[in-house]
Amino acid sequence: METTEKVSVAEKALEQGKGIVRLAPTWVPRSFCVPGRRIKLHPDDYYVLGGERGGIDERWLASTTPAKNGPLTGENEGLSQIVFQDGDQEARVLLKDAVDELKGALIGDRLWNEYQSWPMYSKFFDNMGPLPHHLHHNDEQAALIGQLGKPEAYYFPPQLNNHGGDFPYTFIGIAPGTSKETIKECLQNFTKGDNKITNYSMAYRLEPGTGWDVPPGLLHAPGSLCTYEPQKASDVFAMYQSLVNEAIIPEELLWNGTPKDRIGDYDQLMEAIDWDLNVDPEMMKNRFMAPKPVKDEAEMAAEGYREVWVCYKSDAFSAKELTVFPGQTVTIKDSAAYGLIVMQGHGKLGVWDIETPALIRYGQLTNDEFFVSEKAAVEGVTIVNPSTTDPIVILKHFGPANPDLVL
Repeated sequence: METTEKVSVAEKALEQGKGIVRLAPTWVPRSFCVPGRRIKLHPDDYYVLGGERGGIDERWLASTTPAKNGPLTGENEGLSQIVFQDGDQEARVLLKDAVDELKGALIGDRLWNEYQSWPMYSKFFDNMGPLPHHLHHNDEQAALIGQLGKPEAYYFPPQLNNHGGDFPYTFIGIAPGTSKETIKECLQNFTKGDNKITNYSMAYRLEPGTGWDVPPGLLHAPGSLCTYEPQKASDVFAMYQSLVNEAIIPEELLWNGTPKDRIGDYDQLMEAIDWDLNVDPEMMKNRFMAPKPVKDEAEMAAEGYREVWVCYKSDAFSAKELTVFPGQTVTIKDSAAYGLIVMQGHGKLGVWDIETPALIRYGQLTNDEFFVSEKAAVEGVTIVNPSTTDPIVILKHFGPANPDLVL
């Protein structure tokens, strides 16, 4: 009976939204992070889940991936919910369950047939300080613990970066000329205080309106800008830096992602590092991403909008930023399903009213996050901006092998 109800809620929601479903905000705490307070959560709610859970410094978007936050992780933590409202009645269904039920009708037959799931998600990551130098395992490494590998990417939305936090620089990779023995020694010194691994890396200043590509196996220490972060549907990682921002990182996070029978084996940690990727002498050229227009700028301006690729170097996902100019009505077509988050402005998106909240209470619904089915994307989504002054700005996150991604 429960399954029947889920099917009906998902189908009703898709029908009500004419192929576009509304998502509830999904908040995720991290015990080892201090919130940067830029993701519009009410000031009283950043620690609403209790001190031992840590502060809420992430909002997950279009997620069918559960957060792996240890034994205190809440039920359905990290999982997006579709909201269906019929008069005074409200029903919800997990996006994950809706994908399982509706299959290609929601995400498209191409993705369903290959993955039987929605294989990516995005998030806002909002930390006051830097994160430790860490990596995400590739598919081969992650398979050893029954997970998928995780490529990811960054984009720094101007709307969420009114301040840069404590350290708006990201360490990426390993400085060319560094020996493997040096890095292995850093890992062996993890429990002795500061293992000083970032002595052997290079930091890049972070610039709002730009981004970085982060493949699996690449060491990176994200800086303190609020970050829009599309990624493969996985939560696998290992922390390789023992002290960051004067906070000690627990040793268990060094071995996170390591098979139980190889915990204590530093060679296993070294194997997770893609060495050639880390010592790339052209890191900036190969990993930095400036926005790229999806088509001719003048042509778009004449039609009342501007759209740019902001994440475009991974096969596992891609992302666009769409700006609809004040007073304009546009119809935007895409060849694939996508999740979206409204960053600025208000108006109409298909049948939906959309608006950008200034402040959100924990548990409160919003009108800023949606998921667009492949069918609706292909037919075209009409966006109306009634403002005389304020553009509508939307970030759109797509799954693997986006047919439109031709640069």
